[in-house]
Amino acid sequence: MVALTAIRDRQAGRDMRAGAPEPRRPAAAQARMHLPQTQFDALLIWVLVALLALGLVMVYSASIATAEAGKFTGYQPTYYLLRHGTYIAVGVLAGLFAFQVPLTAWRAGAPYLFLSGVALLALVLIPGIGREVNGSNRWLSLYVINLQPSELMKLFVVLYAASYTVRKVKVKDTFVKAFMPMFAVMLLVGCLLLMEPDMGAFVVILAIALGMLWLGGYNIKIFFALLLALPVAFAALIYFSPYRMQRIVGFLDPWSDPFGKGYQLSHALIAFGRGEWFGVGLGGSVEKLFYLPEAHTDFLMAVIAEELGLLGVTAVIALFALLVLRSFQIGRHAAFLERNFSALTAQGIGVWLGVQAMINIGVNMGVLPTKGLTLPFLSFGGSGLVVNCIAAAVLLRVDYENRRVARGLPV
Repeated sequence: MVALTAIRDRQAGRDMRAGAPEPRRPAAAQARMHLPQTQFDALLIWVLVALLALGLVMVYSASIATAEAGKFTGYQPTYYLLRHGTYIAVGVLAGLFAFQVPLTAWRAGAPYLFLSGVALLALVLIPGIGREVNGSNRWLSLYVINLQPSELMKLFVVLYAASYTVRKVKVKDTFVKAFMPMFAVMLLVGCLLLMEPDMGAFVVILAIALGMLWLGGYNIKIFFALLLALPVAFAALIYFSPYRMQRIVGFLDPWSDPFGKGYQLSHALIAFGRGEWFGVGLGGSVEKLFYLPEAHTDFLMAVIAEELGLLGVTAVIALFALLVLRSFQIGRHAAFLERNFSALTAQGIGVWLGVQAMINIGVNMGVLPTKGLTLPFLSFGGSGLVVNCIAAAVLLRVDYENRRVARGLPV
């Protein structure tokens, strides 16, 4: 056997020297030879690492004064830093576990995850079970941490909407069969969220559902009808809710009442103004010293603007733009491979993270009315950060399976 192998190798060498053509390979095999051999999207991973690292640094910077002055924090300046670092570690571990789950399992479990999310949203509203913070019932106490079901619901809606869109593709142009069931479940989720109240999460979830139906190729005429009806619905929600009306008034003219309705926005704008081009330097923010409320959560972007300036704000926007761009490119690759659920899941995650980041940054800059939404991957918060990491892992899993399917390998 060894002798035959040696003879074959010498014959191949003579053929090559004599200019003999190489044996032809099948077209599919030739195509696979030119595919990248990496198993993961390195650019996407580095974008996620950059966001998490920047968030850790800026949460520490924005929370030092609050932590030092708080009795419940034990007057420890590193209180929020240690907790945020722990959340990142838990999120990475949860992401590693989620990455091991194939997309077929996510698709099969999507309806059950959605129903469990609805149950958790209902539990939050039960007195004695849900925990009230700042007048809102958005958390379930798990003793060690507080769980915010609305954050889980964002991921569950992405998975459910992707599954629903694929299942209803044959009747996608029918209003009753295609739109009404989704409208009914979104109405249920919306009512539960508005009872908490959590208008910000409702807006993001609504954007996810509509965006994924649009990407799924549903009837464009119905979309235009919904787009015309949505402003009327939001206007009614604002008109019949006094605190939402106050937010709108404060948004339109924060300087008319800088110590009342416009307090948060006016100090966020001051932070942006002080930052100028390159910022006042890391740790040099004045607004975080008990002037700007929620500096390490909802208004972390204002602290970034003050300390890192326009350069820092541009870097954050560029990182989110890359994240959304890669999400849609991964989804397009999955669609090319006829993996429709995976394609919609990837693009739905991009819509979710992009819309939430856009709203948070817009609120901080005074472009949008104040909403209780955190900046994905950056702001302090256990539930949101862990769910963001899981969503990133699902996105990486879609890309991983795309690469294996393109090479003809099992997933």
